[in-house]
This record gives sequence, C-alpha cells and structure tokens, in this order.
Amino acid sequence: MGFGVINKLKIAAAAFAAACLGACAHAVPEATAAIPAPQINSVPAKPARVLPSARIPASDAIDAPQYVVWRDLAYGPAYAQKLDVYGANAISDKKAPIILMVHGGSWKYGDKGLGRVVDNKAGHYLARGYVFVSINYRLIPEAYPADQARDVASALAYVQAHAEEWGGDASRIVLIGHSAGAHLVSLINANPMFAAEAGAHKWMGTVALDSAAYDVERLMTGRHGKLYDVAFGTDPEFWRKTSPTVQVSGQPAPMLLVCSSKVQLQCLQAERLKTALAGYQGTAHILPVDLAHGEINVNLGLDGEYTRQVDQWLASLGLPTTVLLTEKTE
Repeated sequence: MGFGVINKLKIAAAAFAAACLGACAHAVPEATAAIPAPQINSVPAKPARVLPSARIPASDAIDAPQYVVWRDLAYGPAYAQKLDVYGANAISDKKAPIILMVHGGSWKYGDKGLGRVVDNKAGHYLARGYVFVSINYRLIPEAYPADQARDVASALAYVQAHAEEWGGDASRIVLIGHSAGAHLVSLINANPMFAAEAGAHKWMGTVALDSAAYDVERLMTGRHGKLYDVAFGTDPEFWRKTSPTVQVSGQPAPMLLVCSSKVQLQCLQAERLKTALAGYQGTAHILPVDLAHGEINVNLGLDGEYTRQVDQWLASLGLPTTVLLTEKTE
C-alpha cells in the first residue's frame, strides 16, 4: 500500500510529463553563476494535515501511530523550491535521523509527492524512527543540472536549520536521490562548494539510486539518449562542471551507489565514481540489484533483500534500521 492520500500534484505531474515528451530543447546554456542561498524563514512551520495512520507495508505487521505531514514548505523564492516533511505526530525528546529524498525525471519532470517517490520509503523509514523529507527543485527549462544541484543544497540547508521543529536531528541526515536526483545528490556530495554556498553543513551519507550520469563527459562523448542532450547540451565545460567524477574534492560523505545489473552503463558509471571518491579518501559501496530502473525507486522500503542491504549500509553509519513500534499480538 502507498503512503498518504493521492494529491493533485501527482495528477498534474503525470499530465505535464505526457504533454512534454518529444518537445525537449537540444542545447543548454553554460552553467549560470552561483545563486545565493535563500533566506531561511524563522517562523515555525505548521502541520498541513494529520493522517489517521501511515500506510506502512503489511509485512511490517505493526500498529501505526498518527503521522503528521508539513506540506509545501518553501526553502527558496522560486515556486518549485518547496519540500514536504513526514514525521511523528508526537515529537520525542530523542531527535530522529532524517532522510532527504530527491526525485528523478530526466531533470525535466517529476514531483516530490509522487507515490513512487514517497510511499514505500516513507512508510518503511517512519516506522524506524526517521523524519522523511521529499523535495522539489526547479526543472528544465527553468534551471539546468548545476542550478538544480544548488537547489538541493539549499533544501539541505533549510532542513538542517529547521530539523528540531519536526523532531529531527540536523546532524544525522542522509540524502537519497533516484535517477536525475541521484546525479544531483552525487554532485553536491562530490563538490563541497554547493553545500558551502547554500549555508549547509556536513551530512552523514548519500544514497544514489541508479544514475548513468556520474561521469558526464564520458557519457556525452559516447552513445547516449536524447534526454542527456537536453540536460547537458554540447559544451564540454558544462559537462565537467556537472560531472561528479570530475568535481570530487574536499572530504566527501560516504556513498551507497545502487545500480541495475540489467543495464551495464549504470554500474560502470558507479565504478568510475567510486574510483574518483577513493582519490579523496571518500568511500563508496556499490550495490548491483536485479531490478529495472523504476523498480529501484519504487521498491526501496518494501520487505526484501534490496531494502535490507540499504538498511545494512545505513546501520554501518550508526543509523537505526529496526521497527520502533509495538508488533501486533493476536
């Protein structure tokens, strides 16, 4: 079962994606100058609505308490710069770790509220005591990957500044991104300037779910899909600026690189990023899974070996992976 009630954004996003297929531009301007970090709103956010229960996967067999959702919190001035926060209705004295989720969609489509982005992940991790945050960011043609990465960094800074309002721990944040979102979280993980410019500080780790764009320059000089031309254009300098393998510097956070074993490109790209990170004492674990690209996104949080291995990696960072709630008894 999915988490939360289907909202209008899901329908609008699907309709927009269908209308835009085939209408992509063929070139991208050079990367823009760094955008300033948005000013953080100091007014505590109010819960938008309270769900009667979290629709947690039945395999967990637990009684779910009420969860609260803070909707459309603005982390920047642009319309798209908003995020949703899912947390426990009763805030505990013990601060909760936070997962910050970045959706995919070819850098042009997608939405923070889509079921495949939120449902299984939020259900699984809320039950284990996490706060779950899902963000939107500006999409093509409003913004291209370099500025999209700045949006992700700005969202991270906002979450760190407001974590206590939701019962969260600003020092225990893990970034997760799928597809284009995996590229974006990998880019800010590689280059510390994105976080520094946004006013964000270090986070615990980054999980990248099946990206083929860690080494953008190599991708663009070989056979590739049209969607990459739309996102990265024809300028080699822009490729380098948006390539995590090239941008690695500083002290990168640990990474888990999930890739589909059904497609060779993603796992090869993951190997290149792992090698680049090692040059800066960065660690990366590659997790090949026998799932299709979309399944890697949707299935995270479902009971099974894939979720278990992701949880095992989170546990290696000292994060919780066991259900906190009381199991049902007959």
